[in-house]
Amino acid sequence: MNYRHAYHAGNPADVIKHAVLAFVLSHMVQKDKPLRVIDTHAGLGRYDLTADASERTGEWVEGIGRLWGKDLPEPLAALLDPYLDAVAMINPDGRLRYYPGSPDIARMLTRPVDGLTFCELHPQDSADLGRLFARENRAKVIELDGWLAPKAFLPPKEKRGLVLIDPPFEQRGDYDRLVEALAQGYRRFSTGVFLLWYPVKDPDEVKRFHRRIAELAIPKCLTIEATWRVVDGRRLSGAGLVTVNAPYTLAPHLRAAGELLWDALGVPAGRLLLSGDAA
Repeated sequence: MNYRHAYHAGNPADVIKHAVLAFVLSHMVQKDKPLRVIDTHAGLGRYDLTADASERTGEWVEGIGRLWGKDLPEPLAALLDPYLDAVAMINPDGRLRYYPGSPDIARMLTRPVDGLTFCELHPQDSADLGRLFARENRAKVIELDGWLAPKAFLPPKEKRGLVLIDPPFEQRGDYDRLVEALAQGYRRFSTGVFLLWYPVKDPDEVKRFHRRIAELAIPKCLTIEATWRVVDGRRLSGAGLVTVNAPYTLAPHLRAAGELLWDALGVPAGRLLLSGDAA
């Protein structure tokens, strides 16, 4: 499948991914020591929801569009507030036009002492990302194959950090590359926080991916899998995140918010499953 970010910005898969990213970062910055965020497949960094790519699919309407401007019950707000605050920061007039990608969320939720490294191989996307961060001295935008990032940038000089691996799944074998990237990254930076995004489409492929992740036997590993329709192998039915070393409060917040999230998104058949030793 092809999951280039611009066509899917703000959809339910993005809501889950970016809510978890924002929640984790909001906890990591509570410690005094600086950290580094490494985003291996960064995309544009920010998306105009009125642009052709977003209008062509309209997927954001069923994601961030369902949450924007709504009063949310407390357990759901506790999970989503850092994420929704980031969306609000780039839409100060209260009209939802722009959507923050993971680089933008990382910029807004970290501090001047924290470093940012963004890899993006697509030449135009990398150039656009570079312009977005042109005035951010603490940010490095590198036109690089993101699969090389764990070897190239780990461990970071800050000794604390978060690594987001979020490929577009344009090539066969990306599930295997995810496993290999985590194994290599964890060997080099076992104290780091890792977030690995994956689509849920082919049930057999996803089960095989889960087995390979389990075989790594990495401690403090939590898999979060959200599905909003029956997984039939024909269309995107959900998305997941494999997390390592995430704050221990993440799992209980997800459990408390699960059904409320699907109610807010208007998805009666939605499911949120947690697995792993940090579940």
